[in-house]
Amino acid sequence: MSNRVSLTYLTSLAMLAWAAVTLGGGPPASADSGPLLPCESESFPAYPDVDHSPVVRVWDRPELAREWIPPACAGWSISGFSTLVVAVARFRDSSGMDGLLRRVGAVSQLSGMRYWSTTQKRWETLVLDASAVTGPAPGSANDRRREDFSSNEVAAGAPLYFEQRDNLSGRATYRLRVMSVSPGRLVFETENVSTLRYLLVPLFQPGEIQSIYFLQQESSGVWTYYNLTRMGKNASRLATGHDASSINRAVAFFRHWAGIPTDQEPPEAR
Repeated sequence: MSNRVSLTYLTSLAMLAWAAVTLGGGPPASADSGPLLPCESESFPAYPDVDHSPVVRVWDRPELAREWIPPACAGWSISGFSTLVVAVARFRDSSGMDGLLRRVGAVSQLSGMRYWSTTQKRWETLVLDASAVTGPAPGSANDRRREDFSSNEVAAGAPLYFEQRDNLSGRATYRLRVMSVSPGRLVFETENVSTLRYLLVPLFQPGEIQSIYFLQQESSGVWTYYNLTRMGKNASRLATGHDASSINRAVAFFRHWAGIPTDQEPPEAR
């Protein structure tokens, strides 16, 4: 191989490597191995600057999905997934830990959450209705509805339950639990405890939508946000393969927890 050809070949390799890092949002090794939670030695993806849009990554490759084992700090016992979605961000908040706990407990405020529908090409209501309920037992939602959870109830760490009706999969019951809380760090999780359906077709069996949230104070009035959502490996194919929609839904939840209007322009994915 001539020196000129060698130089051209090496230059091409360098450009491909640069594109993989720049367009892929991070080093290929980290991207291939899946997300790294902020309870591990380092987190991935990296947090963007405060006031910047969240960084959202989706993993749905079959070879990773079969082998993936949840990090121990997530507390999830079931391995594998059909889709993993991670949203990371920095946001401003001066309400302190008590304010964040009140926001988590104010389940009814999820009602009216909006997201950008990539199908309809417009802002749509994602959560049509939400309410705290007295427990996971089936029955009339109206019989089980109660007032929002107080910050003290949320902080206690006992399982709390709420009903949520979204625009596609209808009404389902979820469990909410705080895993740890301290003056500058809050970790909580949610998990569906009833089946989600679309036109009577089961999409997710109980335990197949798990989300964990890490909120940590970085400096005065600035917090980091890390959310991992796992869709179970037995989820219906109807519910998978919609990356742009998953991204916009993840951003809607970030905006809700950060106190940002959920239909603020621009949407993350069109």
